[in-house]
Amino acid sequence: MTTTTRLFATTALALATMASAAQAATWRYAFEEAIDEVQGVFAQKFKEEVEANSDHTIQLFPYGTLGESADIMEQAQSGILQFVDQSPGFTGSLIPEAQVFFVPYLLPQDTETLATFFKESEAINEMFPELYAEQGLELLTMFPEGEVAITTKEPFESPDGLNEVKVRTMTNPLLVESYRAFGATPTPLPWGEVYGALQTNIIQGQENPMFFVESTKMYEVTDYVTMIGHNNFTTAVMANKDFYDGLSEEEQQVIGNAIDAAFEHIIEYQDGLHEESIEKIKEAKPSMTFTTLSEEERAPFKEAAQAVEQEFLEMTGEGGQEILDQMKKDLEEAESGTSG
Repeated sequence: MTTTTRLFATTALALATMASAAQAATWRYAFEEAIDEVQGVFAQKFKEEVEANSDHTIQLFPYGTLGESADIMEQAQSGILQFVDQSPGFTGSLIPEAQVFFVPYLLPQDTETLATFFKESEAINEMFPELYAEQGLELLTMFPEGEVAITTKEPFESPDGLNEVKVRTMTNPLLVESYRAFGATPTPLPWGEVYGALQTNIIQGQENPMFFVESTKMYEVTDYVTMIGHNNFTTAVMANKDFYDGLSEEEQQVIGNAIDAAFEHIIEYQDGLHEESIEKIKEAKPSMTFTTLSEEERAPFKEAAQAVEQEFLEMTGEGGQEILDQMKKDLEEAESGTSG
């Protein structure tokens, strides 16, 4: 074999090895919940679809395995992680417009309307991807996780009832403003500190979807669950943009198809989950009190929410106004589509 032939053969082998490695990579995906909670169920379906339709492997990292929310976002932006699932509640510091999901009483409670909105919204599918791209992130999808409930140590039925009550919030400026408007004392804390802070009365309340209240046993350190109808928890699945842009069209299609399948799966999975979680809590702690405020009782909270919407616009300027206007238009279309 001549030197030229050997060189050609070696180069061909190296290229084949590189191609094989590209075809069979391990992709890392971190999220903010446990493996059996909503984000974990979505991630497992995504993993199943990707692995069934490609040579790639998805390695999943549930909450706590790679640190807090801020840690996994940094790892996604730096390329250590290929995928990350994080609520706009945490991403709001990077992308102020994403805080629109925390404008109280903006999102509807009807689950069918919500699903249609998240699937078809121009704001989500066309406007937000550009904002995420500026932060080195490819926005793959957003999805709802359930109506947000407030758990407290004492009952309340009005903003006056939340006076001086310290309610834990995510480190999100608009969420802080929401609870201030609702009469409470907002107290931003990392999630890992919440149970202990409630146990020692450093805080007296927190908010989350009902499945999360049940799975994290927040009912053990609070006594009242109140639904004021102010929000539905939203989360976003993203990829590191450099990683995503470096993929072939076929690989991007595999990811897109897996995201679509996981979205449909998680919407179906959540059907009845809110009610099932309430029943589990009642069984574990019969003394737990559940209250859903009437429309009349919600009126003072809705009135307070108007100031929060204005605060969002002051934080985000013209860009925030465009996002909010488009979201309201998208919501109207989703409502007419599901009711028609």
